[in-house]
Amino acid sequence: MLLAVDVGNTNVVFALFDGDEMRSRWRIATDPRRTGDEYAVWLHQLMQIEGIGIDQADAMIVSSVVPRARHNLEVLAQKYFHVEPLFAGEGAAAWNMEIDVDEPHTLGADRAVNAIAAHAKYPGDLIVVDFGTATTFDIVDFNGAYKGGIIATGINLSLDALVSNTAKLPRIAIEEPRNDSVIGRNTEDQMLIGVYWGYVAMMEGLVARIRKQIGRPAKVIATGGLATLFDKHTDIFDAVDSDLTLQGLAMIARRART
Repeated sequence: MLLAVDVGNTNVVFALFDGDEMRSRWRIATDPRRTGDEYAVWLHQLMQIEGIGIDQADAMIVSSVVPRARHNLEVLAQKYFHVEPLFAGEGAAAWNMEIDVDEPHTLGADRAVNAIAAHAKYPGDLIVVDFGTATTFDIVDFNGAYKGGIIATGINLSLDALVSNTAKLPRIAIEEPRNDSVIGRNTEDQMLIGVYWGYVAMMEGLVARIRKQIGRPAKVIATGGLATLFDKHTDIFDAVDSDLTLQGLAMIARRART
């Protein structure tokens, strides 16, 4: 089995693949100080709950935007799984796609993995919207080349900034609006409307501008934890694919092993 690890700024997601099938997925808060031993104890317990032996994982691939987490994941792979981990974008796990931007080396691993997976799964020109700590828009042409994108503040970061920089506004959770009204009758509703519907307007506006600039029809693929929250209230998404990054890692690992 393959252990795929997606290290984001907020969470680390582990997924176990048996061939093309994702058997299990687990999430833990990102902490670069977390040791390989700590990861191992946590993973071992979760795998036992699902009846999976730790020795069943015989390969590991990592996509990371947190450089300080790398060493501890290497320790996890070597000490507990007895494998040398692949790192997405390096060596046998190289991208093998055209990155048509001014500074290709600055492209985040998660965004490159999303581009590879999206092109493999969906035909034509693509706009991949990933709801993470930041919300990113990545453009992939019909040949699979990465053409650039947009980085916007993530919705939770926007809300945190609003609350932390005001004296009286309460902390609220991001959730689906209670109705379609954009006129709030109390402070909490007004905050939710501003953040939620403001985000929908931002996404719809940027996607329209991207499509106009591409000059061809482009499918919009949404991924990330909050994608389903917005899907109900906008028609811009052609598909919601929450596991796109993990699937992309599995694709790259399979290619590297052939």
